Amino acid sequence: MGLPPLNRNKGISFYTNCMTNCAGFHYFGPRLFRKKLKCRINKHCCSLFATDRPKLAENYTEDTWLKLRDAVGAIQNSTSIKYNLEELYQAVENLCSYKVSPTLYKQLRQVCEDHVQAQIHQFREYPFFCTQHCQEKSLDNLSFLKRMNRCWQDHCRQTIMIRSIFLFLDRTYVLQNSLLPSIWDTGLELFRTHIVSDSAVQKRTVEGILEQIELERNGETVDRSLLRSLLGMLSDLQVYKDSFEERFLTETNRLYAAEGQRLMQERDVPEYLHHVSRRLEEENDRIVSYLDQSTQKPLISCVEKQLLGEHMTAILQKGLSTLLDENRVTELALLYQLFSKVKGGLPTLLQFWRDYIKSFGGEIVCTPEKDKDMVQELLDFKDKMDNVAQTCFARNESFINAMKEAFETFINKRPNKPAELIAKYVDSKLRAGNKEATEEELERILDKIMIIFRFIHECGAAFTSKLEGMFKDMELSKDIMIQFKQYMQNQSEPSNIELTVNILTMGYWPSYTPMEVHLPPEMVKLQEVFKLFYLGKHSGRKLQWQPTLGHAVLKAEFKEGKKELQVSLFQTLVLLMFNEGEEFSMEEIRTATGIEEGELRRTLQSLACGKARVLNKNPRGKDVEDGDRFNFNNDFKHKLFRIKINQIQMKETVEEQVSTTERVFQDRQYQIDAAVVRIMKMRKTLSHNLLVSELYNQLKFPVKPGDLKKRIESLIDRDYMERDKETPNQYHYVA
Repeated sequence: MGLPPLNRNKGISFYTNCMTNCAGFHYFGPRLFRKKLKCRINKHCCSLFATDRPKLAENYTEDTWLKLRDAVGAIQNSTSIKYNLEELYQAVENLCSYKVSPTLYKQLRQVCEDHVQAQIHQFREYPFFCTQHCQEKSLDNLSFLKRMNRCWQDHCRQTIMIRSIFLFLDRTYVLQNSLLPSIWDTGLELFRTHIVSDSAVQKRTVEGILEQIELERNGETVDRSLLRSLLGMLSDLQVYKDSFEERFLTETNRLYAAEGQRLMQERDVPEYLHHVSRRLEEENDRIVSYLDQSTQKPLISCVEKQLLGEHMTAILQKGLSTLLDENRVTELALLYQLFSKVKGGLPTLLQFWRDYIKSFGGEIVCTPEKDKDMVQELLDFKDKMDNVAQTCFARNESFINAMKEAFETFINKRPNKPAELIAKYVDSKLRAGNKEATEEELERILDKIMIIFRFIHECGAAFTSKLEGMFKDMELSKDIMIQFKQYMQNQSEPSNIELTVNILTMGYWPSYTPMEVHLPPEMVKLQEVFKLFYLGKHSGRKLQWQPTLGHAVLKAEFKEGKKELQVSLFQTLVLLMFNEGEEFSMEEIRTATGIEEGELRRTLQSLACGKARVLNKNPRGKDVEDGDRFNFNNDFKHKLFRIKINQIQMKETVEEQVSTTERVFQDRQYQIDAAVVRIMKMRKTLSHNLLVSELYNQLKFPVKPGDLKKRIESLIDRDYMERDKETPNQYHYVA
């Protein structure tokens, strides 16, 4: 409790030390007196004077009490004290020395009680008008609170001053009698008994405080120091919990229950979450400013329950999808933070998070119209969900695991297709090489693809091994190129072409149609240098160049200035011809480069008919015909310095799609074989239907009954199992 400062009353200065605590009592020691009092106090005696004490003068006790009573009355009425304060203190000491302490204590208590009892009338008679105007009523209640606070502050100040005069009594007689309350505690007891415990006064005081808090919750400014003082009074008088806190929490519960219901209807989820956060901050601020610390836990629990706990499902149903769709990371972080405070909040959020991922991802995978962009959309979606888990959900392991489980669920809803498209995506990225991305960016993309790929059940160990082998090739190729550059620095005739080679292991990569093309002598020479270097380190290996995967950066000069062209190897061979001549026919270009006709048409189309037309075609047109002629476009203009000219890709044929699907099945057939053998080894004898049922339980990918039948037949042919001679649908394991 913060005690009020002492005033200077009509020329008399009175100072006290600040309150200190000793053995459960509050003491205020006077600074005014400088004499050293040798005082030794124990449980049995108080030895202060010699045994031969002079007798008190006649009527001394009565006269001294009258002086003390007058001084107490002056303090209570805020008038001048007629006597010297040191003289009053000495008078108390003298009375205590002559064993008048019990009488003195009773007399002092009675005087204080009479004064406190007289104070109650100002509150009982205080006008209370039930007007129709809430503002008038509020002002009336506020003035009542101010009067109550003034009375309390005066009482505290008076008690401190009275105790300072009767300090000797408090530290001797009262201290020796454990059942007697100290002068300070007596003052509290009297105020509690005669003022605050009065039902009408207490009711009006508490209602006035509650009214002020409600006004503040509605945005109005209130006198917080007044509330702090009055609530401190209730706490010091030990009636805070029973008289105030229970009603306060009931009103708080009612307020926020109604507010939660209303705002859930009126506001969208982001706005509602910010409102809840603001309300929690406001209530915590009230605890710091004027409420007792013991109220914090029940108060905050009440707000969280009414604004969050009662609406968790509604909040998530109404707004989680929108927050995730729009990547509202600030609100998602706030959502997680708020739900973590409520019992059952995070498990509920976890379930909705998992369901959202399954639903959104399932739409990507199961919509054939999205097949073209499926892999990129999956990568983008995974990046987005990773970011939410990391930055918004505090890297919570449960949310990360739920995300993995959800991805694994939706990506396997559509057999074969995701695996097929991922394989093609990897192939296209590696074909493009650094035409589309730097080595570091490409490496990051491939790492992300591998994560998506591992969610797919249908991919057998062989297929997984192939993809991991592709990644390993890329890593080894980087190391080889570092060594090759060092090797080239030691050559007597350094090349003006910078060569980068990726070594692809056959078996890991798709099969590419061999194509012989006519490379410029400088390129052929550089290929031979690399071949000599590589085979010198890896003897016994065979290198086969794949021109369909090659790409280059060419420096070109136009009227507008110099440019760099990022092109495929086929585009490179065509463009280099125009260093030797002005114009060529399609037939002349085919003869000079050796490029297959269909590939050449697409190459010329990309250079002369696309967005970046570095060649002119005569006659003009979108398609390349046999009689067309081509010349260098010296007037070519482009805002970029380095221009990427995309090669026109040939559409995948139905045969190629079937081939890809078959390769996926071939990779997983080993898993089917292993599962059949494992089941038969354990069961020894089994009917066809039971074996198929067991296989469906064990295999993590969808498979057709006809495919299972083929694998069973294959195992019978290889003597892993045999048919029953009498019952063809019965199988026996062959040890």
